Amino acid sequence: MGAPCWLNLSARDLGTAERFYGAVLGWSFRRGALGDAYAVGERDGVPVAGIAAVAAEMQVPVAWTVFFAVDDADAAVGRIRERGGTVGVGPVAFPPRGRAALATDPEGAAFAVWEGRRVSRWEIGERKAPAWVELHTRNAFDAAVFYGGVLRWADGTPDCCEVSYEDDQVVLRHDGEAVARLNSGPVESASPRPQLRPRWLVRFRVPDLEAAEAAALEHGGSVVPGGEWGGVRQPDGGGRRAVVRDPDGALFTLEAED
Repeated sequence: MGAPCWLNLSARDLGTAERFYGAVLGWSFRRGALGDAYAVGERDGVPVAGIAAVAAEMQVPVAWTVFFAVDDADAAVGRIRERGGTVGVGPVAFPPRGRAALATDPEGAAFAVWEGRRVSRWEIGERKAPAWVELHTRNAFDAAVFYGGVLRWADGTPDCCEVSYEDDQVVLRHDGEAVARLNSGPVESASPRPQLRPRWLVRFRVPDLEAAEAAALEHGGSVVPGGEWGGVRQPDGGGRRAVVRDPDGALFTLEAED
């Protein structure tokens, strides 16, 4: 509990999103138990993320959202509000799998909590997993206090996480594997550029970065200049990356596989 458990895109049109992400990330799609408006993107048969055509219906932004596992969505929502966060939607039931709530932290970064069955074979991490998440926020330590309280990182909950402070970042580990980082930087809550606002960024690894960028442009997306911090901070060490906006405006990062 408390670790990232799923990635989800709130989209306007499922077919358009499938064509774009299929071309850029090489995913295939299958419709699941949540109906025709929901698809699971898979890479080599392994689930990576979901796409839900709910942005217009639920009046939520077109965006990628990180879901965190909790044992009780109602209790988690209470902890979010107690600690200065805002709950925008839910908890909402998604039979037969579970319940979810969408929220923002005190700095305005959006995230979600999930109570229920989790997708088997799904993984996230710094090394070879197909996806990785990182919080860009004003103060990583303050953010860790908020998320730690909401998600019970330090409560000794079974199957929970370990938190450490390394190289000016907060690192979240599960079973010894880094599954998320919380990173301080020059964010602007009211910036007209989304990449400058506090946010959970989602990275997807691709075997050929240049080919993925070209596919994004060919299928109606755009490459965002300035990198993940909008050009106001030098990029961290690591692999080659490109920030992409999909045809509906959702931001994500492409990262070249090692």
